[in-house]
Amino acid sequence: MIRVLIADDQTLLRGSLRLLLDSQSDMTAVGEAADGSQAVELAARELPDVVLMDIRMPELDGLEATRRIVAAHASVRVLVLTTFDLDEYVYGALRAGASGFLLKDTPPAELVAAIRVIAGGEALLAPGITKRLIEEFARMPELGQRRPTAGLTAITGREQEVLELVGRGLSNQEIADRLVLSLATVKTHVGRLLAKLDARDRAQLVIVAYESGLIVPG
Repeated sequence: MIRVLIADDQTLLRGSLRLLLDSQSDMTAVGEAADGSQAVELAARELPDVVLMDIRMPELDGLEATRRIVAAHASVRVLVLTTFDLDEYVYGALRAGASGFLLKDTPPAELVAAIRVIAGGEALLAPGITKRLIEEFARMPELGQRRPTAGLTAITGREQEVLELVGRGLSNQEIADRLVLSLATVKTHVGRLLAKLDARDRAQLVIVAYESGLIVPG
């Protein structure tokens, strides 16, 4: 059973999300938080598998709440759900340790599927979010002058190819097709990259790829 904590300052939305979750045979809502501080407290008490996290909330915003939850509880994964798709929120959420980012107008079926993906240890970015993230890095003046990330020297040539394609937003299947590899082989490469680069998940691999300067937008 996937245990989900809902963090949003809108009572109606929290109720709707709870109904959606509880209607699934493999999910249950374990709590509701009206602000970031409550989300941090409930996450510590309930240790949910996934936190559905709004960004703009009183007391403590969703980015800081995400940062605190991820730092304190490695097993808890955060899926940011917001009405805002501005670049600073995408980048900020991923840097804070979120494993996924979806907009609130995402269809219910896609949201439920996303929760399963996140709970399963993968990362998920809404369509277009990876592109926005790349554009954000492209605007950073210090790009290309970054310090190498520990572990990059240990990756193989093939793993670097896979990392570059992950950074471009390709799925495992798309990477397999591009490099003419089996899906299982790609998954193995991604798993090794996560271990070597000490990355939490696929979203963090994207961050590593750009912050290290390994991939330059354009």
